[in-house]
Amino acid sequence: MPIRPSLPPPDPASPPSLISWHRQRVKKYFGSAVDNSELSDQQLLKFLTNKNEFGQITPGNGQKWQYTEPSRGQFSYGSGDQITDFAKKNGQMLRCHTLVWHSQLPSWVSNGQWSRDTLTSVINTHIANEVGHYKGQCYAWDVVNDIYITEALDDDGSYRQSVFSEVLGDTFFAIAFDAAAKADPNAKLYYNDYNLETLGAKQQGAAKIVKLIKSAGKKIDGVGMQAHLIVGQSPSQSTLKSVMQSYLDAGATEVAFTELDIRFPSLPESSQGLEQQAKDFGAVTSACLEVEGCVGITIWGFTDAHSWIPGTFPGTGDALLFDKNYNKKPAYSTVSSILAAARTAAPAPGATTLQRSTVVTSAPAATTTAAGCSVAMYGQCSGQGYSGCTACAGGSACKVSNDWYSQCL
Repeated sequence: MPIRPSLPPPDPASPPSLISWHRQRVKKYFGSAVDNSELSDQQLLKFLTNKNEFGQITPGNGQKWQYTEPSRGQFSYGSGDQITDFAKKNGQMLRCHTLVWHSQLPSWVSNGQWSRDTLTSVINTHIANEVGHYKGQCYAWDVVNDIYITEALDDDGSYRQSVFSEVLGDTFFAIAFDAAAKADPNAKLYYNDYNLETLGAKQQGAAKIVKLIKSAGKKIDGVGMQAHLIVGQSPSQSTLKSVMQSYLDAGATEVAFTELDIRFPSLPESSQGLEQQAKDFGAVTSACLEVEGCVGITIWGFTDAHSWIPGTFPGTGDALLFDKNYNKKPAYSTVSSILAAARTAAPAPGATTLQRSTVVTSAPAATTTAAGCSVAMYGQCSGQGYSGCTACAGGSACKVSNDWYSQCL
């Protein structure tokens, strides 16, 4: 686990902000999900279009199977394209969501009479078309979502009942990840699920999935922890760090919090409850900062005005950083203060930090020279929405990861 400097208090002269991590060389992104219907809310757009607050966007529903292939072989990308175009217009990174999930499937998939060969063909065709349509636009894809552990058996490690597991067993993981890798070799590929934030059977199952896919010789890059948490019941910072490290140890190269919200189990909330919520959001943020492989955080919507929770868990809610009237909560101030402190604590030029077992020498992201400026080794040098230096220093070259992120290597 990397050793990082302790975080000093934020600069009081700087107003609280969720300044995008990737722009400050701290992490790759801090972002939000958004659904198509929400784009008509002008007050929401005032905040969400500010890439200095939200540097990354996830389509809430528009890229799910029921919308993208409602009938077999007939593809429709209007909803997904609307969110994709929104992110592109505002210079925001895009996380794409989701390809294979037991829910929000069209009936022709969930009720079909499939053999192993025919269902494999359906998965390959769907992923090849959808990922191919968005090729070069997505930093990452949630390839398989919410599909490993059953709720009914108290997360005991068994597969969720779905058309995919019933017909293909655990081989559908390798099938889906292989299809996604072929359709867009540069996109990061994730297994994404809920209740992956604590140690136990489900966490161990997710780690096994990483090993399963890799043992099949297929590409998997990350584990997405949805992090639909509850105020006062959220994992500690140390637990979150241990969990993330378990996925990295299993073979993932990165992890992320992909759908973060922290709901109150009953309403209305109290002032003490709001402070506890702030602490819980702070634990997630700090844990991600302290694990090298954690690339970013996506909150599942940023305002209580548009939250899925009350409709799914009646009597609960108020789970996000802004309230229903778009006022910033204590959680917002806590998260922004932690991010500001992390930026202040960036290693000084030439400082040595430990990264797993390898000693590396850190340098500033850009250096001014007589010829202009240059980017140090491992710094960002290109990508859609990027406006910094593009020349790499120290003999390194600008290598493309995807349309959104190129790095000096």
